Amino acid sequence: MSVKEDNEGKSSFHHTDLYGSIPPTCLPIVYHPDYNITFMGLEKLHPFDSGKWGKVIRFLKEEQFVTDGNIVEAREASEEDLLVVHTKRYLCSLKWSFVVATITEIPPLVILPNCLVQQKVLRPLRTQTGGTIMAGKLAVERGWAINVGGGFHHCSGDKGGGFCAYADITLAIKFLFERVEGVSRATIIDLDAHQGNGHERDFLGDTRVFIMDMYNHNIYPGDGFAKRAIKRKVELDWGTEDSEYLQKVELHSEGALNEVRPDIIVYNAGTDILDGDPLGGLSISPQGLIGAKATEREGLTQLVTDLTQSSGSAASAHTAV
Repeated sequence: MSVKEDNEGKSSFHHTDLYGSIPPTCLPIVYHPDYNITFMGLEKLHPFDSGKWGKVIRFLKEEQFVTDGNIVEAREASEEDLLVVHTKRYLCSLKWSFVVATITEIPPLVILPNCLVQQKVLRPLRTQTGGTIMAGKLAVERGWAINVGGGFHHCSGDKGGGFCAYADITLAIKFLFERVEGVSRATIIDLDAHQGNGHERDFLGDTRVFIMDMYNHNIYPGDGFAKRAIKRKVELDWGTEDSEYLQKVELHSEGALNEVRPDIIVYNAGTDILDGDPLGGLSISPQGLIGAKATEREGLTQLVTDLTQSSGSAASAHTAV
């Protein structure tokens, strides 16, 4: 992977710890125990499971897919890193506990000192954000990468919401555009049950980024303005089941991947499509979820293979929420 430089051979952007070298013995799977939010039971006041990332890693370890030694340890995104996308005004607003309580939809955070909110809530989210940026670079280097956390697709550069305080998807793509030679086109495939209005607002009018979004149109956020950025929009109804869902995933993901030839693909793999999820409103079985992810993985793998054979460069990155 070659890094962009100015005419004098120097880097023309801020120093970041997120683009450091990764040992070749590590799998391109990014995680840190700090991803998990646990503080006085406040995390239980929202249906979003803020400790699920640790559960995923624990399962992978039990099945001997990964070990502590071969996982890439995520690093926290710094303020300079965040300013690549976020406005200073927005980042300053997060110093008010009321604002963070509104974004995370956990009202009791209002009464906590912001230093605690920063440490117990926002720092885990910044570490996950750093993990997504790192996964983008790893994907270019290795051909694929997964951040076990992240996928904060409701946050844009100047506004958070829906438990999303940092725009990690936008950040990962803009870091690559600015820093890595040969990365100038991106595709986002968002299969979370909710519309990904954050990255859509950030890339509205940006012809370098193709967005496919498949979501329940009856639920949050219902952002009509952001929908204008979606190049392939797939709106689902309440209670959509496996057969219809899998048919649409196959049809539209194949169409999206054939419509453009990106240098990086970001796949937001939400599991809130499962039947019984308190927020998603869909009725997909565990088998259907596995089938959807398998279909997407096959499509991504084939595209990466085709692009690599034809142009010598292609990559995919995954964020899991």
